Amino acid sequence: MAHTVLLVDDDPTLLFLTAEMLKNLGCDVVTAANGREALDLLRRNREIRILLTDVNMPGMDGYELAQKALDVRRDLRVLLLSGREPDGHGFPLIRKPFLEQDLRRVMEQTTGAC
Repeated sequence: MAHTVLLVDDDPTLLFLTAEMLKNLGCDVVTAANGREALDLLRRNREIRILLTDVNMPGMDGYELAQKALDVRRDLRVLLLSGREPDGHGFPLIRKPFLEQDLRRVMEQTTGAC
């Protein structure tokens, strides 16, 4: 059974490429371009099990989104994406740039999914 991943990134190219990688891993993917859109999708779609979000976004950054998302859904698994941040502040962090096999490894290790 495929897990539904909510992927959030303000860069449309990275959003598309990462979504394709997740689909190749067997995930169902829902995308959002910002934190506000992501929270709205999370409230409406109970199938979402994993939040994969960029850290550096205008407005609501990935850390704030992660905390607010967990307030909405305590059972959510959260992973962060960043090319600049040194750590995930308690959340698993995938360093950009990454390959599909890197994403697969982190997803399997942290969520057991896809």
